[in-house]
Amino acid sequence: MNIAVISITKNGDNLAKKIREKFNIDLFSKNLSKDFNFKEVVRNSFENYEAVVFITSTGIAVRSIAPYITTKDKDPAVIVIDNLGKFAISLLSGHLGGANKLTEDIALALKAEPIITTATDNLGITAPDMIAKESNLIIDSLKDAKDIAALLVDGKEVGFLDEEKLISCPSGYVSKLSECSGVVYVTNKNALECIEEKKIPKRLKLIRRNIILGIGCRKDYHIGSMKEKVLEVLKEKNIDARAIKCIATVEVKKDEIAIIELSKYLNCDMKIFTIEEIKKVQHKYEGSAFVEKTLGITSVCEPSIELAGGTVEISKMKLDGMTLAIGKEV
Repeated sequence: MNIAVISITKNGDNLAKKIREKFNIDLFSKNLSKDFNFKEVVRNSFENYEAVVFITSTGIAVRSIAPYITTKDKDPAVIVIDNLGKFAISLLSGHLGGANKLTEDIALALKAEPIITTATDNLGITAPDMIAKESNLIIDSLKDAKDIAALLVDGKEVGFLDEEKLISCPSGYVSKLSECSGVVYVTNKNALECIEEKKIPKRLKLIRRNIILGIGCRKDYHIGSMKEKVLEVLKEKNIDARAIKCIATVEVKKDEIAIIELSKYLNCDMKIFTIEEIKKVQHKYEGSAFVEKTLGITSVCEPSIELAGGTVEISKMKLDGMTLAIGKEV
């Protein structure tokens, strides 16, 4: 975590030095910089750092960050430390930004008292956005996350379901979904039948990114056509497009614009494998004489999924000049 510390007093500078003993920080000090501009320092820190620590009053910190606050999934962690180092206060992005945890760590380093005001933390309940953060999941809706948190704070029953049973039932939730006021469920699908049929009033979907697309195609494939075909297949197979972790293909396709643009659209990585790497595993999959004549290998999409660390869940589909297979990360 890259951390900016903003200090406007000499005592604040001394506290920053203590923080630096435990954390990698960039210090912006009014006393140590001749051209110190507080507003510019705040703007730069808010836009370019994962955490911003103010050694100022809470009022100064609140007023200075107000113009830059956007949403809880984008804003950096913001912490305030008083000039005497007695208190460390988690001010903004306590969960997704990591401010609560960083506040506790800094307080420990300074022997200060950490101030955490997040209701779920104080009740010993795992907030839904923390489930997402700790397991690297995508929150389908911040509003739904807020609604679920409100139910938890009100003492209502909230169910938890992980489709693949990789996450244990978090603190404050129940594993039985009957008679729940809300539910948090983890999936890579557009919809889960078992959730839909229960008609639970409040629902939050957390998306696990573990789907690998193996793709092969003819040269200069049409960008729009590839995107349209892939999205159509994902919808047909009930796979959430946000669950795509990477696209895997062969090295001769690394500059294929259609594949590059698709990876940008899906906000996922591209994993490229050499002819020799694919030759080692291609015997496990149905091959093509045409592909072998053209590329020197019998198959692209399915071997690429295996090499990317996945297992093939949906075998190769031939889609008018491109091949697509769908796998899941092991």
